[in-house]
Amino acid sequence: MVNVTRIFDIPRRQKEKFAASKSLVGKINGDWKAWSTDEFIDNANLITKGLLAIGIEKGDAVAMIAANRPEWNILDLAMLQGGIINVPIYTTLSESEIAFILNDCKAKLVFAGDKQLYDKVNAVRSKVPSLLEIYSIDQLPNVPNYNDLIVKGRSSTIDVNELMNAVQPLDVATILYTSGTTGTPKGVMLMHNNIVSNVLASEHLCPVGPGDRALSFLPLCHSYERMLTYLYMYIGVSIYYAESIELIGANLKEIKPQVFSTVPRLLEKVYDRIVNTGKELKGIKHKLFFWALDLGLRYEKDGKNGSWYEFQLKLANKIIFSKWREALGGNVRVIVSGGAALQPRLARVFWSAGINVLEGYGLTETSPVIAVNNLEPRGSAFGTVGPVIKGVEVMIAEDGEILCKGPNVMKGYYNRPDLTAEVIDDKGWFHTGDIGCFIEGHYLKITDRKKEIFKTSGGKYVAPQALENKFKESLFIEQIMVIGENRKFPSALIVPDFTHLKKWCEIHNIPFTSKSDVVSKLEVVDRIQKEVDHYNLDFGQSEQIKKFILLSDEWTVDSGELTATLKLKRKIINEKYNSRIEKMYSE
Repeated sequence: MVNVTRIFDIPRRQKEKFAASKSLVGKINGDWKAWSTDEFIDNANLITKGLLAIGIEKGDAVAMIAANRPEWNILDLAMLQGGIINVPIYTTLSESEIAFILNDCKAKLVFAGDKQLYDKVNAVRSKVPSLLEIYSIDQLPNVPNYNDLIVKGRSSTIDVNELMNAVQPLDVATILYTSGTTGTPKGVMLMHNNIVSNVLASEHLCPVGPGDRALSFLPLCHSYERMLTYLYMYIGVSIYYAESIELIGANLKEIKPQVFSTVPRLLEKVYDRIVNTGKELKGIKHKLFFWALDLGLRYEKDGKNGSWYEFQLKLANKIIFSKWREALGGNVRVIVSGGAALQPRLARVFWSAGINVLEGYGLTETSPVIAVNNLEPRGSAFGTVGPVIKGVEVMIAEDGEILCKGPNVMKGYYNRPDLTAEVIDDKGWFHTGDIGCFIEGHYLKITDRKKEIFKTSGGKYVAPQALENKFKESLFIEQIMVIGENRKFPSALIVPDFTHLKKWCEIHNIPFTSKSDVVSKLEVVDRIQKEVDHYNLDFGQSEQIKKFILLSDEWTVDSGELTATLKLKRKIINEKYNSRIEKMYSE
């Protein structure tokens, strides 16, 4: 029996226990192509041999910049079992950021997914002295392809088992560069044991198993999605990779998965789309839709709302919520949410519809899971990130910071012992930088980022994330950033949800010629003010938003205001709108 102590033991356990005919599945030229467990491992073995045949050695860094696809996992396995360190790179990064990462880790090779990504890496090739070659995954003219390594592997006499035996659980498996909301990216060194411990601690919490299907679309270079794919392999779930973010809806209907992971922002968009669809209904259908929605928003687990509520909910599920489940493929048993705070109302309404949304919490540095809601007894609570996983300790420091200790905590930051010492103390506690507390002594609740809490000039502390998460419940607000450090009062930068705003303008006969024009209209400003006034009621006087600026441009990764994991780059946003902020406060 395979004893799983290193990441590459996981597919071999799958082969021994499940031997899936569809281990990894991706769409090629319009058709779904499956790799069985045997094909997955056999291809990886040949690539491992090919890598060593061209001079790559144990401990060398090899980078990969590619969208989610089966070849990502095959190349990952090939590297790991040869003791080669996989350095995944976000496809959205700029050329200068890519050059920094390649130089920092001294990458010997890069695997690039397609022509656009190959060209991006090739443009900085001359600036990376360690880089020997760039291999493409797609077939490109006059470009070395990863299949060339398979060919080399076939003629090699290298014993892959010997290579694997030389890899220890405490060897570094991967270096993940945090996108960082400020400063230069840091390379997080995760060992085989870090990630394996997370998989083993999560195994019994995942309510799916052999024969079930997972849809994967969050970037594999993020520790969250990557660990989940290893977990799926471990429990025999087939992994299907979405064609793109734009085609997730179509892929859900094709694949009919039992599980997928997402970030709150995508769930918010799904919810807003559903509500907008309901608003377009007429007569009795409109009334039934919002009757069901109101029930869902009041949902409590374990029948706490009483038998009459449960009777109504059963009816709502039959006539309304069944259509929600169909839109997600009809078979979804669970959605895992992470990467940012999930609005409790979203969790409630999806649970009421028979779609269990399980919010978890962790960081790249913790491999990543620290706590997660689950379906076991006392396993979940709305508004929290659930119980701490087995084998991990959590302590709340005097200032409210969440400290973590366990086998999931990283080895450290690559080449930065100074930064490592700042976050891992002499007793082994990792300082997360998040503020939180325990609810009922059992469920972990995140309240804010330690570094993002600010103080007004009046000496009052403000936790911006709490405000932002609440205000984003508004159908009129797409994005928001709360500001006010050393100012008299908190204010906000707001990007409206222009899809919803456009419909509202049509109903009220307000011309919508352009985004920049509409955000300056008095009627629109007044309508957003009503939303601000409404959500301010949930906060104390010193925390409430007193003024706001409406913006016409959405914040994106490409335009530089968001990290690759969709977190706000607060410093950059502040600098970008500095003149408008100063004007607002001086008025």
